[in-house]
Amino acid sequence: MKIDLAKSQAAFERAKRLIPGGVNSPARAFGAVGGHPLFIDRAKGAYLFDLDGNRFIDYIGSWGPMILGHAHEQVIESIVDAAQRGTSYGAPTQNESRIAELILGAFPSMQRVRLVSSGTEATMSAIRVARGFTRRDRIVKFSGCYHGHVDSLLVSAGSAAATLGVPDSPGVTPGTSQDTIVLNYNDSQAVRETLDQLGQHIAAVILEPIVGNMGTVIPTPEFLKTLREETQRHGVVLIFDEVMTGFRVAYGGAQQIFGIEPDMTTLGKIVGGGLPLAAYGGRSEIMDQVMPAGKVYQAGTLSGNPLATAAGAKTLELLRDDPPYEYLESLGKRLGDGLLAAAKEHGVSAQLQRVGSMMTLFFNPDPVVDWPSADRSDRKLFAKYFWGLIERGVYMPCSQFEALFFSRAHSVEDIDRTIQAAVDFFSEHAHGR
Repeated sequence: MKIDLAKSQAAFERAKRLIPGGVNSPARAFGAVGGHPLFIDRAKGAYLFDLDGNRFIDYIGSWGPMILGHAHEQVIESIVDAAQRGTSYGAPTQNESRIAELILGAFPSMQRVRLVSSGTEATMSAIRVARGFTRRDRIVKFSGCYHGHVDSLLVSAGSAAATLGVPDSPGVTPGTSQDTIVLNYNDSQAVRETLDQLGQHIAAVILEPIVGNMGTVIPTPEFLKTLREETQRHGVVLIFDEVMTGFRVAYGGAQQIFGIEPDMTTLGKIVGGGLPLAAYGGRSEIMDQVMPAGKVYQAGTLSGNPLATAAGAKTLELLRDDPPYEYLESLGKRLGDGLLAAAKEHGVSAQLQRVGSMMTLFFNPDPVVDWPSADRSDRKLFAKYFWGLIERGVYMPCSQFEALFFSRAHSVEDIDRTIQAAVDFFSEHAHGR
């Protein structure tokens, strides 16, 4: 079946004349699946509505923030009330302290927190603070983990187990990335060897404690235990990038699930309730290095914006006072089991990897534990799957290597309709149609 996407196509042609590639973030461009992106007119609850009037069950959720569903009435009321008082002051507000208290209450590892406007700002700032605190230059990241478009973090691994980073993007200089060491995720031995050899030069190790940016990849207990023990032994700052997982997999993020306390944490997405807000924080002795308390510079005109703090604080209060996590877990199991069964019933090699309300169906015969194993997934089949579900009213992430998300607004009926759409696609695919 085909659906009408003519208005989206026309909108994309217009955008391409005005904006590089027609989009303001590459993840929206459908480059991994072909075709042109859908232009969204509005959203409500579990659904997106495009310019052509098509309705889709949404499994992107603005790439994670919309855990309560789109246009949640209480969140919208908070934004409207804040806007009526003014949209930006360039001065402190009580709402900044309100959301800071909520964040610190949810993450015991954080004693101080600084608000910024994007996840990229949060990770960039956390790295700078870690360097200022330790007086060291080098950092360690893991292949397949994405931490925003920070120059020193836009690097990929070479052929060695531990290698100096090679720039992933034109415009990122070798000088910028020369202090970045890239290891494979879940490789405990590489962590030990690298820190034993270079620990006195390494300021920080940063990772997604549950990866969402090569698809959903789950750390082994040994890997996290090794990271915590070795970074402590060598005086290295351990940074959990919980921009995606914070308030998503649990109210206290992945660190609550695994019982591992990092030295610093970065947050975004849910923390802003759908508006541009992010945060970084950690132990007071580290965070007190930040100006004006200390000498490490970081600033932002719109940091702690009153609209964003209103939306974020209301979202966090709703998550705290009426936790959705049991419900999301039940939906997640139903969806994950259903998608995997649909694939296997029709002879498709697949892995379903999930934590709570984030998951990935990898078209891969083997479990995905790091970027090399993720990279063996069948991208062509994923592109067909994506469009097959679009045609059936289901909007999945437009890349094999992005996690899907769902919200409290999703119903059991939405989940079952999604599973049926997958069954229909795999049946069609198996018969070569």
